[in-house]
Amino acid sequence: MDRRTARGPTTGRGAAPDRGEPTDADAPVVLFDMDGVIVEGRGTADAVHDRALDDVLAARELDPDDDVRSALSGYEYTDTFVGAAEALGVDPADLFAERERRSARRSNERLAAGARGVYPDVDALDRIADHATVGLVSNNYHPTVEFVVDHFGLDAFALARGRDLGVEGFRRRKPEPYYLNEALSALGASDGLYVGDRRMDLLAAERAGLDGVFLRRDHNAGKDLDVPCTAEVGSLTALIPLVADG
Repeated sequence: MDRRTARGPTTGRGAAPDRGEPTDADAPVVLFDMDGVIVEGRGTADAVHDRALDDVLAARELDPDDDVRSALSGYEYTDTFVGAAEALGVDPADLFAERERRSARRSNERLAAGARGVYPDVDALDRIADHATVGLVSNNYHPTVEFVVDHFGLDAFALARGRDLGVEGFRRRKPEPYYLNEALSALGASDGLYVGDRRMDLLAAERAGLDGVFLRRDHNAGKDLDVPCTAEVGSLTALIPLVADG
């Protein structure tokens, strides 16, 4: 079938890219996580966030002591982060969003430099897209998800959506189903598969009414699952018969 594209959200910093015509409403939908599924590695390196924080502090001419800096360096937006930002006299949400913008920029630069690649079996995406509409929904930053799709030429994806930068986007990340529900709405679908490599992917899939598929890679080969899934596969290629026969 023709691989067609749904239009995602069209306003705001987190707008999903438009990649063509409306999707085929009769096609099954298969959504994929990105880190550990499409892109090698579990996620963005901690050093990226550390250096992004250095960028922000330098730009604002802030020189916190080691304890405050340590409290600001974590990936998550926590009470500890809020308290440290307030101790510096800056708005915590603004500081967090600025650090995330710089983290996304640095992450994209590392990807462009070859620090991370895609798994060899991503070639299976084109074959899966012969039977289904495929999309990418990740907890990674939306600018980084867009960059990955364009940089690695992942044209099979009808929709690519990462989380919005800032506190609101952070709170909507998986296992919350927000972005999966958004993707289903954009694709005009109410069910389908979500392929992930973590427990939270399966939880998010269940909450969005999707069948969760657990992909085992080297980093999770021995992981014991305590949540149900529809299927376990050892590669993206193994999804082809599952989708074609479905």
